Amino acid sequence: MTRVISRPPGSASKAIEDDPRWMAVVRRDPAADGQFYYAVRTTGIYCRPSCPSRRANPRHVELYGTREAAEMAGFRPCRRCRPDLPPPVERAAASVARACRAIDAHGRLVALSPFARSASVGLRAFERLFREQTGLTPRAYAAGARAGRMRSQLRTDRRVIDAAFAAGFGSAGRFYAAARAALGMAPRTYRQGGTGMTIRWGTTETSLGLVLAAQTASGVCAVMLGDDEATLVDELAARFPRATLVAGDASFAATLRAVATIVEDPGAPCRLPIDLQGTAFQRRVWRALQQIPAGTTVTYGELARRIGAPKAVRAVAAACGANPVAVLVPCHRVVGADGRLTGYRWGLARKARLIEAEAAAGVADTGLGGRGEQTTRARG
Repeated sequence: MTRVISRPPGSASKAIEDDPRWMAVVRRDPAADGQFYYAVRTTGIYCRPSCPSRRANPRHVELYGTREAAEMAGFRPCRRCRPDLPPPVERAAASVARACRAIDAHGRLVALSPFARSASVGLRAFERLFREQTGLTPRAYAAGARAGRMRSQLRTDRRVIDAAFAAGFGSAGRFYAAARAALGMAPRTYRQGGTGMTIRWGTTETSLGLVLAAQTASGVCAVMLGDDEATLVDELAARFPRATLVAGDASFAATLRAVATIVEDPGAPCRLPIDLQGTAFQRRVWRALQQIPAGTTVTYGELARRIGAPKAVRAVAAACGANPVAVLVPCHRVVGADGRLTGYRWGLARKARLIEAEAAAGVADTGLGGRGEQTTRARG
């Protein structure tokens, strides 16, 4: 039987109220969870600082640095805030991770109620946690998992229709409806590693060095910056290993000039069609990048909040790094939390020059009442 501790209040109440930890209990501050625990002598229970239970009278409270110390003093864990279990944030993250593994294993959306219960939250709250942790809704994550199974099955020797059913699609119609958006090309073309797909490319000199632009039938699929044509072409070939790469002809020259114009003036509007091939999360990040006004910058954390995934900062940074279309999708407008230039695939010197060019153009255009007033530009 648990021993209920009874002690005369004396000056203990004043000492508790003067302890800064007590204010964390009053605020129910989740940031204090794990740093200490408070116990109530009249109930024999100890809790986390964030416990939602009715506030205890400080005359009956004792503070402990660890839960083991509270238990050794004779207190039992609260059944509401469960201080004997990992913190709620950790439990939620673990539940989301298990849900992701289940979706990956089945290739479709699974029932989320069991995972919500293990996180001690309701279903809607769990869906919010899922989006915070992954950057995607459960349904969008499941769509990505199914697309992954689709790609995996298409790499085998089986027929396309057999791969469709093996990937979990109930009909050929649903498979083909989802395939183009998920693969960026026809399923048969993807299965052949891009065989049959023609990509036109060309290079031109700019103030940022050599620029390579490449285009599929759907639009610009790559814009790369560098100093050596052979290196850039090798990277393009590695990205599309079985596609036919064709040096651009006169008809492609207009596309190359348009890309070069935007590289020289990164604040200029882009009206070129863009063929972005990536995961659902990457495409969300790339769309958000296109909405950042020229001449301004945001942090990776702010970009994560804009797409509704405030805890997915690292995933957002990775998506920026995977951007296949430099400048046209302006990942150069994202900076570190302290405002410093970080993580640009084509070199920080180029990133700085792009940002400086946009800022200078914005000042000049604002004074003329021209393009500086156009802050949001349609791209792709």
